[in-house]
Amino acid sequence: MPLRTQGFGIDTSVFLRLLTGHPAADFEATVAALQRLHNARPAVELFVSNQVIGEAYIVLQQFYGISKSDARNAMCDLFSAGSLSPLNGKPVIDILQAKDGAGLMDRLIAQGYQHEALNILTRDRKMAKLPGAVILGVGAGKP
Repeated sequence: MPLRTQGFGIDTSVFLRLLTGHPAADFEATVAALQRLHNARPAVELFVSNQVIGEAYIVLQQFYGISKSDARNAMCDLFSAGSLSPLNGKPVIDILQAKDGAGLMDRLIAQGYQHEALNILTRDRKMAKLPGAVILGVGAGKP
């Protein structure tokens, strides 16, 4: 009988440990616990939500002093290692690799809505250029 895959979403504290290796004792305990999970359930999959990615992005910059570019690259590197996947799939990797236009947080917000087949209403001109985004008008008869 084939193994059924079981998925788990990780929170920001786990994601940050894996991204930074800090604090060292917590990192080692996190890696060991994840290894035990994989040993017990070889088909397990670990996912990271857009919200966790966004929170980690902010913490990496504000607490660890990591540049936006380095934070994005660290996340891409961790995802490419294959033990974690963005919950919403490859489009999130594309967002992390984007270098111009709307910021990462706006892109993650927009992608989350797109994943649910929703359009985005915004007053932000850069975000309004994203697929599925509509600038919210202030005049009568406009969305």
